[in-house]
Amino acid sequence: MIPFRDTYRDIPLYSPARKPCRVDLSDNTNLFGAPPSADRVLREEGLQHLARYPASYAPELKRAVAAFAGVAVENVTTGCGSDDVIDCALRAFLEPGDAVAFPDPTFVMVPLFARLSALRPVPVPLREDLSLDVDGLLATGAKLIYVCTPNNPTGTVAARAALERLVDRAPGVVLIDQAYVEFSRGGDFMDLARTRPNVLVTRTMSKAFGLAGLRVGWAVGAPALVAEVEKARGPYKHTALGEAVAVSALAEDVAWMEACAAEAVENRERLRGGLKVLGLEPLPSEANFLLVPVPEARRVGEAMRERNVNVRVFEGLAGVGDALRIGCGPWPLMATALKALKEAL
Repeated sequence: MIPFRDTYRDIPLYSPARKPCRVDLSDNTNLFGAPPSADRVLREEGLQHLARYPASYAPELKRAVAAFAGVAVENVTTGCGSDDVIDCALRAFLEPGDAVAFPDPTFVMVPLFARLSALRPVPVPLREDLSLDVDGLLATGAKLIYVCTPNNPTGTVAARAALERLVDRAPGVVLIDQAYVEFSRGGDFMDLARTRPNVLVTRTMSKAFGLAGLRVGWAVGAPALVAEVEKARGPYKHTALGEAVAVSALAEDVAWMEACAAEAVENRERLRGGLKVLGLEPLPSEANFLLVPVPEARRVGEAMRERNVNVRVFEGLAGVGDALRIGCGPWPLMATALKALKEAL
């Protein structure tokens, strides 16, 4: 008999309900497309990269990230998306059986990553106003506390005072996931990664930078933290093409990214108005999506997919209940989503 791990048996495959739809708003990616420099890099450098391994540990990408983030190269680690960096950090800092504390609800992969590494996921409900329960997180005694801000799926941002208190009192590492920070007015906590010895801030090229298909993420922290994550990461986490395009985007396409993010935020608030007309109350959001409490969310989501619009369905979220998460981008897509939702309700 094959000796499968007992702790794996009830771990579900990450597989949100979807089918091919003309309008897909389920992944919170940049719906305006890829950055302009990507086309040039793929045309000029594409084939030459395919037959050889990329350079170990992404040195060019680290230099580009360091320049972008205003840190030394020694403060940077990278991975196959920021979720990979999170996974590597859990393996780097925790022993089997250790606790990983996180607000609930948050990024669904965190408890799964914890269980895959034989760790104990410890969810701590958000407070009634969706703010962090700092005392609750600290009370877990976890040697790694994960905080996503802006939070996925709520879109809410952690208050600076609360997060600083968490960092000051945490017994170990505080991992701050800022995959959506480019859409946030304030709420950038990169300074904590530059100045605190126990903070790792993760970012991604998948969202505002429009490179989800190339799977590039990165993190900034003290050199001692970064060195441990690098051990867990291994040498070849990026394709050579992915690294080249990410480097060009960080160097050449920041203004384009900021313009896309600004338009996504503008359309997010316009979408909020349309949802309220339908009698719905979206949660406050500083990300490129809205979480909308909707009774019978699964049925509504399926009805929207029948109308060629895919949104992310959540059932029974702590403190929220059933809800739909709708990614924001060009307004014609938002208008199509509103029409499909109105018909599905």
